[in-house]
Amino acid sequence: MRILFLTHGFNSLSQRLYAELTADGHELSVEFDIRDSVAEEAVALFAPEVVLAPFLKRAIPPSIWQRCLCLVVHPGIVGDRGPSALDWAIQEGEQEWGVTVLQANAEMDAGDVWASRTFPMRAAAKAGLYRREVTESALACVREALSRVVDWRLGRWRPTHLAEAGGRGRQRPPMRQRDRCIDWQRDDTATVLARLRAADGLPGVADALFGEPCHLFDAHPGPRDAGVEPGACIARRDGAILRATADGSVWIGHVRRQGAAQMLKLPATVAFAEQAAALPERPAALMRAADDYGELHYRESADGCVGFLAFDFYNGAMSTEQCRRLEAAIRRVAERPTRVLVLTGGLEFWSNGIHLSRIEAAESAADESWANINAMDDVCAAVIGLTDRLTVAALRGNAGAGGCFLALAADLIWAHPGVVLNPHYKNMGNLYGSEYWTYLLPRRMAAEPARRLVEGRLPVRAADAAVMGLIDGCFGRAGDDFAVQMRAQARQLAADPALPARLEAKRARRTADEAAKPLARYRDEELVRMHRNFYGFDPSYHVARYHFVHKTPQSWTPRHLARHRAPSGCRAGGMAA
Repeated sequence: MRILFLTHGFNSLSQRLYAELTADGHELSVEFDIRDSVAEEAVALFAPEVVLAPFLKRAIPPSIWQRCLCLVVHPGIVGDRGPSALDWAIQEGEQEWGVTVLQANAEMDAGDVWASRTFPMRAAAKAGLYRREVTESALACVREALSRVVDWRLGRWRPTHLAEAGGRGRQRPPMRQRDRCIDWQRDDTATVLARLRAADGLPGVADALFGEPCHLFDAHPGPRDAGVEPGACIARRDGAILRATADGSVWIGHVRRQGAAQMLKLPATVAFAEQAAALPERPAALMRAADDYGELHYRESADGCVGFLAFDFYNGAMSTEQCRRLEAAIRRVAERPTRVLVLTGGLEFWSNGIHLSRIEAAESAADESWANINAMDDVCAAVIGLTDRLTVAALRGNAGAGGCFLALAADLIWAHPGVVLNPHYKNMGNLYGSEYWTYLLPRRMAAEPARRLVEGRLPVRAADAAVMGLIDGCFGRAGDDFAVQMRAQARQLAADPALPARLEAKRARRTADEAAKPLARYRDEELVRMHRNFYGFDPSYHVARYHFVHKTPQSWTPRHLARHRAPSGCRAGGMAA
């Protein structure tokens, strides 16, 4: 079918649906929901059979839904209505939630039901649930709804009126800050975590630290510290501040200070640098209990043959300091007598490359960009240099930009089918990119397919990445299933009698590659281009970064998404009946 995505932005859900529906054979185009007249023009140009709204913040205008089939993805169970569906579900401790695909009508979230799915809730932040459970359920719902379009047009099937659909959902108001507020003197850790997780991503919980107003994000359970006044700040670790609750504590990873010059979401110890410096540091041991918060974590298989190094950075962004700590961790675990090292990234993201918010907040964005990309390159070089063992990048979550090419530094790349990759840099103001991508990508793909990949600027499913050779394996399902299979395959690699020969071949190839063109030359050539991006006359990167981190409302849809606006892709015609 011809399907037009009408969406507030090209977020994780929109990208996954775009990639999956394209693989299903549909013809897709995207229009950002800027204003009614722009959406009406897009429908007229593309003449879609279906308008799909995976992520909207306002109603589709009658001028469109009265003349074209419009299906809306709502992150709530049947009957649930309102813009804060997932927020309420997390904060109120729902054990089961769901996704519903509705036909747009005059009332928001009140259209006929085309498909629905439910899923068990897990203890996770809103953004994490959205990227995994909501996205998987939405994909199933959208596919089911699209399979019914022909029968609906022929009168052989009709959607269920919301009043007839049943379900326990109800109309819910937008969640306000008064609904989210924390009473630090009385609220226990479970309550505090629920409120912070329900607000994570956006809008955060309005609160105060050190007597100054701010919004709190990125919460993790902390230890029980006896005798600490509830609400008091106790310690710091990995950019987070430990704060006491009525019965324990929570780590607050990120905050946005009120009244700050740039109002950016930053690590708590960066936003409150002076105050945090006075707190005692509680460094996290690299090998420790899995439920003890920290960005870096290492464990080994029972026989000591396989090491697993996790680096769970918020939203996958890697600052200069985080890169330095990760590089040090890689060099440290390289001293262990393992045969296979698996780099597992984070649960929600493998990596998204350099930390744009930290760069934006720096005194010199160009200088911090330069420091950050060099630190990223050092991490890649550390992985490439591990020639005495097999390295695996196990993608538990999505990867983008420099994070994709960091994964290519490993010998093998595995992912589950829910992973979406964005192996390109150009969306960030025509950024050239580094991370040795000019060395790593040609080892996996021929020149022309590689050029199309990086120039196309489109999301890639893990399954498609495996077919094109960008990654080596796509298996399992998100969460424990992928983790179990990944660990089993890593142990098989370590036990393979052919491993010594494989490692010898790896060393020989690295030696030959170095002789043909030293790794340092690839880096220098890439950094010459990056230096122009950071310090040159063209401000595109700095402008794009500013709009990205400040979440500036979209003013136009990029042409690589809005195919109906490309000269060769324009198609005149009215709206589909």
